[in-house]
Amino acid sequence: MAKEADESYRHVLKYTGIFGGVQGLNIVMGLVRTKLIALLLGPSGMGLASLFNTTVNFVSQSTNLGVAFSAVRHVSELYDKGDQEALEHFVKVIRGWSLLTALLGMLVCIVVGPFLSHTTFAWGNHSLHFMLLSPAVGMIAITGGETAILKGMRSLGALAVIQVLAVVAALVISIPIYYFFGETGIVPVIVLMALATMLLTVRSSFRLMPFRISGAKGVLGEGMEMVKLGVAFTLAAVIGSASEMLIRSYLNVVGDLDMLGLYNAGYMLTITYAGMVFSAMESDYYPRLSGVQHDIAATNECVNRQMEVSLLLLSPMLAGLIVALPILIPLLFSSQFLPVVEMAQVATLAMYLKVMTLPVAYITLARGYSLSYLFLETSYFVAFVLLFIFGYQQWGLYGTGIAITLAHLFEYLLVNGYAYKKYGYRFSATVSGYAIVQTGIGLLAFLVTLTADGLLYWGVGGLLVMLSLGLSLHVLRRKTHLWERLIHKIF
Repeated sequence: MAKEADESYRHVLKYTGIFGGVQGLNIVMGLVRTKLIALLLGPSGMGLASLFNTTVNFVSQSTNLGVAFSAVRHVSELYDKGDQEALEHFVKVIRGWSLLTALLGMLVCIVVGPFLSHTTFAWGNHSLHFMLLSPAVGMIAITGGETAILKGMRSLGALAVIQVLAVVAALVISIPIYYFFGETGIVPVIVLMALATMLLTVRSSFRLMPFRISGAKGVLGEGMEMVKLGVAFTLAAVIGSASEMLIRSYLNVVGDLDMLGLYNAGYMLTITYAGMVFSAMESDYYPRLSGVQHDIAATNECVNRQMEVSLLLLSPMLAGLIVALPILIPLLFSSQFLPVVEMAQVATLAMYLKVMTLPVAYITLARGYSLSYLFLETSYFVAFVLLFIFGYQQWGLYGTGIAITLAHLFEYLLVNGYAYKKYGYRFSATVSGYAIVQTGIGLLAFLVTLTADGLLYWGVGGLLVMLSLGLSLHVLRRKTHLWERLIHKIF
């Protein structure tokens, strides 16, 4: 039994490390790009780019019918069975639906351009900008379908290479354009980046599964089951994108582009970058959880194991982020972004809650309860928007950080309470212990930011970070014998 537990830990740690490592590399490269863009465009330019990117994501998620998500499960099943003929045919189904959703997304972006301009901006007419962004929406849809094929056929190495090359392409494309054209280059950069990612993805997927037109007639009629599976996931993503677009539009109208740029920088550091530890969820954890969905004990063990490893990996990073933000913000962006430090520090606390919520949230998806998943996600986003508006009105930019943490607390209570009653999910004593200790360290680190400065700040803060890191390394070493294996390989 102990050996099985060790192997389980090693499996979760291995794949979390692989996917998280690739995401971490992408983040480091993205930070270089973000730093240069911050210097070239400033807060207002970054705010404008954030608005356009958020809108493109919203339109894309509203029109892609969940193909990129639901297709993975079907491709994976056929791949495991070894039915090459059926697999090749279903790939044609995916590509047919991807092309259809691409055309639909482009059309929607063009038609609703004037409406988006009116609701997103309080100044000027940006309808033409949204129309020019329509090709990006179409290319994102095609990329999603081809990515689903690569995931389903376990071509994770190709996906990792694509992600790295896409970030390099984004750097090569965006910096020269922003240098010469400034904010005018934002729309072309978004379109060219979507094109680069699509070409890289298609290149790999076509090698794995060549493009064939023969036998494609009538494939759209065969994809309804796939589409139905992705509808709830899509609707939840649409609501999420809509809430993000709403709060960014709210900041732009009530505040200004500078305020929006500051918020986006803080959000990027705390929410987006911490998500690299969660990148293994969809590729590895979700299929494993689906396989034991009908066994309550096995489900609890699978969820708790993933939560333990994620908590141990993420907690030292979060404590370090809270303490180091006064240095990281000007280093990664510029001194203009220093006002976002306090907002980002309080928002970082939300990630402790996220790591204890996301693994549980996947139970609903694994069991196929799409309406329940949609209800839970919608409830969170409604709470997030309301708390965000209240927080900004009361405390300004700092209040948005408070709102993020309170919204995640609401989600934690809602999702775990629902799973407790509906599925019989229970936290293990081990998870509870790690959560109390690591979250407590995070809260102490945050308390230091409020009460100390100078040498006391860095001394106590650094001590707390080392305490969190030491605890995590000790537990992982004890449960996986990781370091002995590494030393054996090296020597």
